[in-house]
Amino acid sequence: MQLPYVYRVTKYDPADRDEHGHYTGSEGTVSDHGEIEASYLQAVAAFAQDTGVDHLAVREPQVPSLAHFGSEPLVDGFGLAGLFPAGPTGFHDGAEVPLDIALELVRGMLRDNGAWCRLETEGAFAVHVGWDQYLYIGSSRPCGEALARTRALGLFPERLDSSPYEMETDGADVQRPGDDEFWAGLNWAVAACRAGLLEETYIEGASRWHRLTRDSIDTVRAGIAPRARLAVWPDLSTDVDAVIAALPAEGLVECVWQDKGGRIHSAVADEDEFAELAARLSNAEAAALLSVYADECVPLFTAVMPDDDGVVRARWQTEPTPSDRNWAFLKTLCRGETVTGTVTWIADFGVTFVDIGGFEAMINIPELSWRPFDHPSDIVSVGQEINAEILDVDPVRERVSLSLKALHEDPMPLLTVQIGQILVGRVTKLIPFGVFVRIEEVENGFEGLVHNSELADEHLEHPQLGIQVGDALLVKILDIDTVRRRITLSHRQAVSGL
Repeated sequence: MQLPYVYRVTKYDPADRDEHGHYTGSEGTVSDHGEIEASYLQAVAAFAQDTGVDHLAVREPQVPSLAHFGSEPLVDGFGLAGLFPAGPTGFHDGAEVPLDIALELVRGMLRDNGAWCRLETEGAFAVHVGWDQYLYIGSSRPCGEALARTRALGLFPERLDSSPYEMETDGADVQRPGDDEFWAGLNWAVAACRAGLLEETYIEGASRWHRLTRDSIDTVRAGIAPRARLAVWPDLSTDVDAVIAALPAEGLVECVWQDKGGRIHSAVADEDEFAELAARLSNAEAAALLSVYADECVPLFTAVMPDDDGVVRARWQTEPTPSDRNWAFLKTLCRGETVTGTVTWIADFGVTFVDIGGFEAMINIPELSWRPFDHPSDIVSVGQEINAEILDVDPVRERVSLSLKALHEDPMPLLTVQIGQILVGRVTKLIPFGVFVRIEEVENGFEGLVHNSELADEHLEHPQLGIQVGDALLVKILDIDTVRRRITLSHRQAVSGL
């Protein structure tokens, strides 16, 4: 929500600007750690008081991603030492802080000491610290007293339409929640050996890694930071020598490894640091190399941890993976709906695959037709456009099951009126205990079984003798079981009934 009153507060006199709006005065672009810095903080406090705000929420916290480069550990505290008793993980999206802590965060950002965030009270107040000592304050109220106080402090407030640091979201990005469904899918992926590594980004620019087993997933989930962004990757390789050998000749790579004590480490390194990185990897239990370039290395799937009420309020901007897009598409589908798709291929094992809006759904053999057939290609063909009913949507395994026959009436119950009738059918198959006979004059008509005991009156050693596939055979319909889809016929009773 954009606030109606937004002010840019600076130490720069608007009179000292050229025709292009560029500052031409003598003020420095860094904090003086003194009187001017204190004036900025007093101005923020004055606007907060006028708005009636005494707590703010941390939004989109960041630390310099350069802290990851090289084999050195992250910078302790990210410039926030003492502000968050729980350490850096307390500096998370949505963390509520009292005004005095918020002012200390503003101080840290003015000093450019390694951490940045938006400070906001939804629908009421916002503080954004920009480059070169530019401060943007938004309020739901005009804040006349705060404006006067700011000017009295020697600062210059200017009215703007909006803060340039306003978070812009178009709502089009996939924001998959790290809910029960996500964790069930992760459990399945780990059990299927598709996944084994979880990257938890709890601050933009800072993450920690978790190696997953089916027994450890619940423990890992319990320790995830609020509103963290999650990325799932394949498991580490135990062939550490092969990982070391795969280091490129030049460029940047991120390496993740597990030491013999079970701890997970990560480092981003370039060719100048590969020797040191390789030395550290030589004692690792397992390791993996990941590209740092977005178009070269994509996680299996991602998610954002929701709040306790299940709502995702974190505004992480992520590039959706194919799996994330599949998940978003599957959320639009419901059982019983009719979809239109194109048959893409028919597998050797008989399953038919259908493209429904870029997602490949499947039709199992029993769902192709009510009538008997020899092969799916007797019913559908590749490239054919079909309508089908959704039987099931499984977002965990990313599967959609369709039925072609569900859109058509089952013709078998219509045959029950013929029970007791005598007709001539065509023999379709010979089996050791009887013969199958088609009782409808269509190519894929229903077939019934004439048991050997129903082929002749006398007990014959070879009751099928002389019967061949394609022969016409007189039969009587004894029973039609629509549940088990069985039709029972008798040649013996048909002949005796004439």
